[in-house]
Amino acid sequence: MKALIVAPAWIGDTVLAQPLFERLCERHPDLQLDALAPRWVAPVLARMPQIRQVIDSPFGHGQISLKARWRLARQIAAAGYRQAYILPNSLKSALVPFLAGIPERIGFVGESRYGLVNRRHVLDKAVLPLMVERFAQLAEVPGAPLPRPLPRPQLASSPEQQATTLAALGLERPHRPLVFCPGAEYGPAKRWPAGHFIALAQALVARGHTLWLLGSPKDRAVGDEIAAQVSGNCRNLCGATSLEQAIDLIAQAELVVCNDSGLMHVAAALGRRLVALYGSSSPGFTPPLSDRATILRLGLSCSPCFKRECPLGHLDCLNKLEPARALDACLAHLPP
Repeated sequence: MKALIVAPAWIGDTVLAQPLFERLCERHPDLQLDALAPRWVAPVLARMPQIRQVIDSPFGHGQISLKARWRLARQIAAAGYRQAYILPNSLKSALVPFLAGIPERIGFVGESRYGLVNRRHVLDKAVLPLMVERFAQLAEVPGAPLPRPLPRPQLASSPEQQATTLAALGLERPHRPLVFCPGAEYGPAKRWPAGHFIALAQALVARGHTLWLLGSPKDRAVGDEIAAQVSGNCRNLCGATSLEQAIDLIAQAELVVCNDSGLMHVAAALGRRLVALYGSSSPGFTPPLSDRATILRLGLSCSPCFKRECPLGHLDCLNKLEPARALDACLAHLPP
């Protein structure tokens, strides 16, 4: 049997979808599971053993492109998929499986997708508070309870892949490496202040750790700001790695400190010790799925607001989350 996953457009959401893939493959041992995904999340899917191949979805956020979707659908139709699991709730995400004539198209009702999705789930947020649960529910008959516990996401990073990444980046395997991920693609209301990252980095590098800063090209400036203030072994790699390489570097870290971001979920799925910093978002919806993660948040009355920028203009939820508290959390994870 062949099935197609229409993947989310965010790295973290894609990691949280893996328990669905694992459930499907456990129930159907002969299943060939492919994913239709934007190229910026494809490397995460490529590190999941359940996914056979990733098909490039060339559409940007919000882009309709009906003619291009029709051409892609014609290519996908030739593959003979019997099912499509449509993870995003948008109408446009359901167009390609519909146009490809995939017989069973599974997803939540979403944006009134009654004709496009024909095995429809209706979301009860109280019953399925976590995003990972909502994705996993698609493996069940609509209306059936979700079997728990769910498997945890797990990404692969082999010693050979790690060695290749180090060589490509001109890096030596350091003693006791740490990773900071100071960015968050969603917006500034999810980013711990650079000054707080600097204070934490100074304290940890002074204890003998090597620090790698990872993120997208948009995070290069904040990475430069942090690295300029940290004397010692601190390397700004924001925008200098591919996502595959970032996965392999995170896999070698003794500890990762992240905002609520895609790389936070990558670190959790790689089994790294993790300190996760939450501001405008909520660990009640997208927590790092790991027993090795410590979540830090203040729980102010104004949060979570789920806004890209602080609607009150003060960002107290992160500004008042002091570096000393994060240092205590880090030291609790680290051996002396």
